[in-house]
Amino acid sequence: MADNAGNDKGCGCGNGQEKVTKNENSCAMPEVTFPALVMSFNTSALYHLGEIADPETGKKIIDLCLARHAIDTLVVMQEKTKGNLTSDEEEMLKNIIYDIKLRFVNASK
Repeated sequence: MADNAGNDKGCGCGNGQEKVTKNENSCAMPEVTFPALVMSFNTSALYHLGEIADPETGKKIIDLCLARHAIDTLVVMQEKTKGNLTSDEEEMLKNIIYDIKLRFVNASK
């Protein structure tokens, strides 16, 4: 991606949304890593299971279809990355999938 530091103060895509900055010259966004990607899908699933409230409204919404989509995405990631992950990454992904599937079953009841 191109660095828009001269055109856009802070982080973001220049879409007018609030930007997260550490200081004038650096971004406070987390580094893009495999664990961060996994955690992003996990957070999405938790949100759609109603375990995380909407930050703007404070309301918890349950959408099992979207939760299932996030879980299925994690499972596809596990299948497609088999043999290419560190043992820590593999263990983290396995544990997250196990946990989120249990939460999905409980939310489905």
